[in-house]
Amino acid sequence: MRAFAYSLVAVLLAGQPAFAAPHCPTQADASMFDVESLKSELMVLATTCHVSTGYNAFIGRYQPELVRYDQQLEEYFKHHYGRNAAREHDAYITALANGQSTTGLRQGTDFCDRNETLFNEVMSLRSPADLPAYAAAKDLMPEDPGACVGPAPPPVKAQAPKRPAAPAKKTS
Repeated sequence: MRAFAYSLVAVLLAGQPAFAAPHCPTQADASMFDVESLKSELMVLATTCHVSTGYNAFIGRYQPELVRYDQQLEEYFKHHYGRNAAREHDAYITALANGQSTTGLRQGTDFCDRNETLFNEVMSLRSPADLPAYAAAKDLMPEDPGACVGPAPPPVKAQAPKRPAAPAKKTS
C-alpha cells in the first residue's frame, strides 16, 4: 500500500492525470473531502504567498467546523483502512497538498494574485454552515489524491421497452 501512495504522489507531482475518483457514499463524505480540500488550498496559498493572516483568520472563524470535519475524516479512514488508517490519512493529506502545490506551480507568478481572493470570499460567507457548499463549488480537489468526490448520482430507472400494440382482431 505504501508503494501505491508513493506512486500516487509521484503521478500528481509529474502532472500526469490519475484515475477518476469514485463517488462518495454520502453527501456528508463529499462535504468532508471538499472542506479538507479548501483548508489545504488555503494553507498552500498562505505558505506560498506569505499571507498567514488570512489563513489564521479562516482557522479562527471556522475552527469548530474544521475540527468536526477533521474528526469525520479520521473516522472515514479508520472505517476504510482499519489499522492502516493513520498512514493512509497522512498519505492523503500529503498527496492533496502536493497536488495543490503543483497546480500553483503551473500558474506561476500569477498564482498568488489569482487566488488570494479565496480568503476574502471564505471570510464573507454568511454562516459556517455555508462552508461545504462554498468548498464544493470551488472544485479545489486535484486529480485524485485518494478522495471520493460528490455523492453518487441517483440511479436511472430503466423503463421496460414498450410492446407494439397487438393487431386488432377481425370480427366476421
